[in-house]
Amino acid sequence: MAASSTAAPFPLPRPTDRPGADVVIYDGDCGICTAQVSKLPWWDCQGKLAYLSLHDSEVKERFPNLPHDRMMQEMVIVDHHGNRHWGPTAIRYLTWRLRRLWWAAPVLYFPGSMLVWRPLYRWIAKNRYRLSAKDCTTGACQLHIK
Repeated sequence: MAASSTAAPFPLPRPTDRPGADVVIYDGDCGICTAQVSKLPWWDCQGKLAYLSLHDSEVKERFPNLPHDRMMQEMVIVDHHGNRHWGPTAIRYLTWRLRRLWWAAPVLYFPGSMLVWRPLYRWIAKNRYRLSAKDCTTGACQLHIK
């Protein structure tokens, strides 16, 4: 099991800690990604989520059909039924799945709103290492900046 370069401020529950939970797969080398994912346990008051960095070997073991290239472009949530929710659709899924995020659902589910959310998500995802490079203490961010 590989540890992520940018650790969360406290250990996030893993799939072995929460069998049957939806699994959030995020870029553990990305400071912005790790900072945002580390906030999810507060929103997840019912313990519905488990977490893995896409760089963790457990991802390939548990989900061998998830394309690494795509995971490098956008986060994915594999729900307890095996469905995959990618990028902004994953964020939208969280507003439905997590009780404390209900208030954000109308904005994300508003008809046509994905026309805004998809390009915004893509831009942030594409520039995430550049945006978090100043806070990157491990050097992993510099490896990904082109």
